[in-house]
Amino acid sequence: MRLDKYLQVSRLIKRRTLAKNFCTQGRVQINGRVAKAGAEVKAGDRLQLDFGRRTLVIEVLAVPEGAVKAGEAASLYQIIEEKREEEPPV
Repeated sequence: MRLDKYLQVSRLIKRRTLAKNFCTQGRVQINGRVAKAGAEVKAGDRLQLDFGRRTLVIEVLAVPEGAVKAGEAASLYQIIEEKREEEPPV
C-alpha cells in the first residue's frame, strides 16, 4: 500500500492530501530514510512522523486491503516512541 494511503487509512494523518504534503516536505521516514508519498509500506516497517513539536515513531503491524473501521485503525501499528518538545517560556 502507498505510504500516503496507509497514513490516511490508519488515521495517523486525517487526509490523504495532507499525508502527501507531509511526504513532500520530508517529514515522513520509512526505516530511517525520507520517503515519498508513493513508497510501499509493508508489515515490519518503522515509520517516523514529524508533526513539528511532536515526533512519532511507529512499527507497522498490518497493511489492510481496503477501508478500516475507526476502532480498528489503531491495531494497524504500534507506537514505539513519542517525543514532544516543550514550548519555550513566554
